[in-house]
Amino acid sequence: MISEAQLRSIVAAMASTVAAHADELTTLDSAIGDGDHGANMKRGFDAVAADADAIVAKPLPDALKAIGTKLVMTVGGASGPLYGTLFLTLGKELAVAPDDYPGAFRKAIDAVAARGKSAINQKTMLDVLYPIADALVAHKSKPAIVAVAHEAVAGTRDRKAIRGRASFLGDRSIGHIDPGARSSALLIEAVAGVL
Repeated sequence: MISEAQLRSIVAAMASTVAAHADELTTLDSAIGDGDHGANMKRGFDAVAADADAIVAKPLPDALKAIGTKLVMTVGGASGPLYGTLFLTLGKELAVAPDDYPGAFRKAIDAVAARGKSAINQKTMLDVLYPIADALVAHKSKPAIVAVAHEAVAGTRDRKAIRGRASFLGDRSIGHIDPGARSSALLIEAVAGVL
């Protein structure tokens, strides 16, 4: 089980990682989206970090739901509901099966897919999240999981966007990294760095 101290470190790591890469995320989103992904993600995770004392005092499932709710309320755009759904569902599933992290993560990703009406290989955050779920089931090491995330991000470059704002560009979306995939990989790396 994740301790309160670990959860505090995870919240801090996610917020600092997003802040450090906000300009990069904005640049990626400017190429194929509306250019606000970095600022939106920073605003959301800054809000989570600002509420860290209240969040980490809760049992893990409730803390994850609190993070999800905060992200829905503060991130904006499409990313707020999608990342919010990820954390909210993760919390809900861990309340039912506290030790099944891989299973809870898979169900949370499925909920994101349903919310976004999307699937893997459509140039979205799912292109990172589903391979990470597979890596967790396979009990891969932390360095291997982080490597899977970064390889999955790179794989979005040559993919045509089928969902999200980038899909409006059609073939012009090819040749660009998906910003949601990149932010997902950054968050995976931040969490892996703590656990």
